[in-house]
Amino acid sequence: MQVLELQFLKEDGKTATFTVDNPNTPIDKAAVNAAMDKILSAGVFRTLGPNSRKKGARLVDRTVTEIDLGV
Repeated sequence: MQVLELQFLKEDGKTATFTVDNPNTPIDKAAVNAAMDKILSAGVFRTLGPNSRKKGARLVDRTVTEIDLGV
């Protein structure tokens, strides 16, 4: 399963990460950049604060294998 992580640098210097499950690939860098700008300008996530900024974005590929414990 792939996850797109949008990383923002908060006012306190910590990183806030928002994930998008199963993003359309290939990733459109311009669309990601525009979406992150829109998130910041709209102020929809109060945890970010008004002076937060973009830190980065990354596509993470996760592989999950269940382990049968017999329970």
